[in-house]
Amino acid sequence: MKKLLGLLLITLFILSACGRPDSGGSTSEGGESSGETFTIRLAHLVPEEQSSHVAAEAFKEKLESESDGRLKVELYPNGQLYGSDREAIEAVQLGNVEMTIPAVAAMASFNEKFQVFDLPFLFNNNEAAYRALDGDLGTELLADLENNGIKGLVFGENGFRHVSNNEGPIEKPEDMEGLKMRTLESPLHTDTFNAFGANASPFAFGELYTALQQGTYDAMDCPISLYYTNKFYEVQDYLTLTGHVYAATALLVNNDFYNTLPEDLQDLIMEASEEFRTEQRELAQQQDKEFLDQLEAEGMQINDLTDEQRNAFREAAESVYTKYEDQIGKDLIDQALAANEE
Repeated sequence: MKKLLGLLLITLFILSACGRPDSGGSTSEGGESSGETFTIRLAHLVPEEQSSHVAAEAFKEKLESESDGRLKVELYPNGQLYGSDREAIEAVQLGNVEMTIPAVAAMASFNEKFQVFDLPFLFNNNEAAYRALDGDLGTELLADLENNGIKGLVFGENGFRHVSNNEGPIEKPEDMEGLKMRTLESPLHTDTFNAFGANASPFAFGELYTALQQGTYDAMDCPISLYYTNKFYEVQDYLTLTGHVYAATALLVNNDFYNTLPEDLQDLIMEASEEFRTEQRELAQQQDKEFLDQLEAEGMQINDLTDEQRNAFREAAESVYTKYEDQIGKDLIDQALAANEE
């Protein structure tokens, strides 16, 4: 027994002297890891040909090549890992994956300030949206995400959202009366379409094609690129260019993961994120033009709204501003609207 006790004491002494296992690399005097590698799993919903994934491939290439292999990026598009943006955001928050690129509307479930970007007819054009998202307002909201365990890197773009259905052309709010309308997982979006007279409810994007095919929903809304890349033209006959919401996306990373990275890799991720933003937005606008022509060629009947018709929808949505003003904050709403005036 004495010999056994002695052996145990010696073993414990050796283990304590060794400390924790090495993580695979050493650290230079400047705080930069000389050999440790880090894997980034980036999961998102859109298909491979959509602009966010195309730009994500360039993001991956830059990080892997300019980190000399210290960063490895695995891309999981098309809802391979998670069927909704909410699930993907939760996964990043919990550290189950490192990154995602959700629609900003889904982020409001985690931080209600982001609801400001879901207000109908908030931005008149892309440039106004960029001024708000890339300026003080967007910067403050991304920084606030750290309270949710998430670091917001940059905003991307899905483009303006438009309405489709299987009943007929939509030219006025009354044309939406009673339509079974799928919305994003956002109460504000649902309230907007209910204000137009639809019977609106949220539903996971990854299962939407089947729901439309089976008649569970008559109508939906999304950006032009997603109508085409997800082949919604096969299950929706009419598309109205309402442009009722500018749909931003956001490049998000788990905050704890980001903070464990050496400073040089953090800087590289920020640089690559800004390049992602520029490339993705340019490609998104290009795809909007190309895909709109393709949707028409595939048989969708497309109609645009006159200024007078669009104003009728804007007036119908005023109740949404009233309902959410206290929750979002009038200052945030005014700050966002001010981007239209610059």
